[in-house]
Amino acid sequence: MSQQDLISAIVREVLQEMNGGRSVAAAPASNGKLNYKTDYPLADKRPELVKTATGKSLTDITVKAVVSGEIQADEIRITPQTLEYQAQIAESIGRPQLAANMRRAAEMTKVPDERVLEMYNALRPYRSTGPELMAIADELEQKYGAKICAAFVREACEVYAKRKRLKENA
Repeated sequence: MSQQDLISAIVREVLQEMNGGRSVAAAPASNGKLNYKTDYPLADKRPELVKTATGKSLTDITVKAVVSGEIQADEIRITPQTLEYQAQIAESIGRPQLAANMRRAAEMTKVPDERVLEMYNALRPYRSTGPELMAIADELEQKYGAKICAAFVREACEVYAKRKRLKENA
């Protein structure tokens, strides 16, 4: 599949969600957070909240705009704010683990794709030493401000150490 085909497929998927009909924008829940009953799915019920990294709205994302170069591939990526909205919706239906995953994903949007893959491979059992994993955690926290992800890597390091899943020092 070519890059243009991939972009077209993504745009089609976004447009399918948008064409499902829009209801009037609902107000956020009384606590200021989004709620499943009034705000989900965001593309239908709160489309004004969903923006690209450069501030474009869902209606700005069209096949024509992508083909003409007006919309770049990076603008189709989900933003940290949209992931936070999804986390709030998950919390509103009692899914704290899903909300935590969304917040970790929001932090990871700041990390370049290539580095994410390197970290993923380093987190596989027997691939890294304890100090290597701790260095990744420090990088996540200090370089990218990804405190939740850093805590996750530190916890993985502790579990790997207990279960003897760390790479032995050469």
